[in-house]
Amino acid sequence: MRRNYRFLLLALLLAFASCSFTSKKFNDPDKDKLLIQLITYVIEEGHFDPKNVDDEFSKNVFEGYIEQLDPFKRYFYESDIKEFEAYKDQIDDQLKSYDITFFNITHERLVKRIEESKAFYKDILESPFDFTKDETFSTDYKALPFVKNKKELKERWRNQLKFSTIANYDDAIEQLDMLLSGEFSSENEELPSTDEKSDEQLEKEAREKTLKSLDELYSFIDDRQRKDWFAVYINAVVQEFDPHTFYLAPEDKERFDVAMSGNFEGIGARLQKKMDAIMVNEIISGGPAWRANELEVGDQIVKVRQEDEETAVSIVGMRLDDAIKLIKGPKGTKVILTLKRTDGTIEDISITRDIVEIEETYAKSSKVEKEGKTFGVIDLPKFYVNFEDYNKRNAATDVKKEVERLKAEGMEGLVLDLRNNGGGSLQIVVDLVGLFIKDGPVVQVKTTGEPKEVLNDTDQSIIWDGPLVILVNELSASASEILAAAIQDYKRGIVIGSKQTYGKGTVQTIFDLNRMVRNNTNGDMGALKFTIQKYYRINGGSVQLEGVKSDVIVPDRYSYIDIGEKDQENPLSWDEIDAANYSVWENYYDYESTIEKSRTRMANNEQLKLIDANARWIKKIRDRELYSLNYDSYRTEMKRNEEEAKRFDMIGDYQTNLTFKSLPYELKLMEEDSILAEKRKRWHESLSRDVYIEEALNVLNDLKLSYQIKKTKVAVKN
Repeated sequence: MRRNYRFLLLALLLAFASCSFTSKKFNDPDKDKLLIQLITYVIEEGHFDPKNVDDEFSKNVFEGYIEQLDPFKRYFYESDIKEFEAYKDQIDDQLKSYDITFFNITHERLVKRIEESKAFYKDILESPFDFTKDETFSTDYKALPFVKNKKELKERWRNQLKFSTIANYDDAIEQLDMLLSGEFSSENEELPSTDEKSDEQLEKEAREKTLKSLDELYSFIDDRQRKDWFAVYINAVVQEFDPHTFYLAPEDKERFDVAMSGNFEGIGARLQKKMDAIMVNEIISGGPAWRANELEVGDQIVKVRQEDEETAVSIVGMRLDDAIKLIKGPKGTKVILTLKRTDGTIEDISITRDIVEIEETYAKSSKVEKEGKTFGVIDLPKFYVNFEDYNKRNAATDVKKEVERLKAEGMEGLVLDLRNNGGGSLQIVVDLVGLFIKDGPVVQVKTTGEPKEVLNDTDQSIIWDGPLVILVNELSASASEILAAAIQDYKRGIVIGSKQTYGKGTVQTIFDLNRMVRNNTNGDMGALKFTIQKYYRINGGSVQLEGVKSDVIVPDRYSYIDIGEKDQENPLSWDEIDAANYSVWENYYDYESTIEKSRTRMANNEQLKLIDANARWIKKIRDRELYSLNYDSYRTEMKRNEEEAKRFDMIGDYQTNLTFKSLPYELKLMEEDSILAEKRKRWHESLSRDVYIEEALNVLNDLKLSYQIKKTKVAVKN
């Protein structure tokens, strides 16, 4: 696998070198044009299934790009679109000649229309809405035409703002009714005024709330620079190849690396922008800010100063990304923050930066007793890895540690929870599957024009050979699907979950575009994530579009929602190749009867019947597109929905008789880390209410019993 990546990179760099010495193709002083050159070249040379960049491609890019710029059709006029349409079948030609005329025209017009729209929403929200009129609002924005003139555009804004405000108005009335009836109660929330308010006052407050949300939205929009909008255009182009190919601007590349590795160098605080203020909204447990115990949630960071500089930089009104760059920095360096506390006082604090590990990214485990047996649960949020140093902390080594710790506690069966796990490193999943099998193929990979490659687990040691259940849902994707498929094909364990997983059967790589630029004076060019391969199960089938079918299908809230790969734009097709050479797991587990028992339990489980009904109801609510702007009609419909929703309240009340506990090593950590202790408490409470975990443990119990029965029969026979 790594050999393929290195070969691809080397081929690209050599190809670049051969042309750069003759025409200096990748030295354009215009950064935007240079970026198009780099990206179109990399995709043409490296994408698994490059498309013909022709007029049809151009039309698709045009439509997707315009929809991203103005999804609610409240900026552009019909005349703007007609002007843009002159380029509808020319984008392909412009890409080939590195021409950015189409982007320039659309960007300049968008900035102008956004600025004009500020007056629309401010003017409209100065006047009361009449909620006695019989008007309707449609959320089917795709069916809306672009407006012809300023009068129509203002009416569209009025309609959309009235829809936002009627929801705020309804919330205010409902809250007031609850207060006056004595139903409103909260220990930490400030109580609304007990003065009875008129409809006019409530309507005015509802408009003010809408205005505040729009002001915050426009604060975010105003922060966007030309380079941010150009990245939108670039992605409208590259995502025509497949939904997992996209351009990573420098800031996005950094965020991607953090998400994959689970750590970064900084102070360990999450920030958000509210109007012009940069606010602290979370202190990351165990990080430098948490250890220093001086920074608090709610603090506003006013200025930032580096330890080797005399002058502090004001970050009031600064873009959030730019402020974060000033605050983050190398391990061991100090940053001085000027804070405005929640009580209004101003204070300077110093924090020494360090490696910040985001614990919720990492694998965690718990043990539970059931019918005299000890079982383990490992939650794996993603297949993380540090790309710069593979031997540093990664998902495979962490899961291995948790399994060994659980074994030390007497574990007799393991649940590996991959629900909502969107994937990650391909090599990591190969290593992880290897923890549960002796050796053999894990996944097959196909690169265009090359023979298939079989990725094998070559380590003959098995960390866990006991009963195994894999939990999945519709959001389990990519590496999660490889693991579930391998376990299923080897008959090594039982997969419980949704009808099918996400259905992403493609492999991507991250290509640093800076590697292709000689004498770069344009700054960081970012990176391109693009599809280079498709992967296949060891039985030869692809998971692309079809996903992994669970052995035991259980309903969940996503059951009827279009959420998988097959529902994305431009997915690659399904196909299959020859099976790899592998042998199924030799054991005494009776999978067939265990699966049948589980299916019977699931069919008779009242909680799951309720979850299925709720999923159907959610589908109905999501599909609704027309709403009344007459308050009486609006409230009637809301009350009807509330009454229907009440029958699903019992879902959250479900409780098993299971008690989950942390392992000894973590109990010691929790003695010094109250935040970690609270997180684990909440996780354990969630597990004790989880019908899927409950059934997974039932399956482990059945597997354990079937093993004992089957082994006894074989022994007697022999």
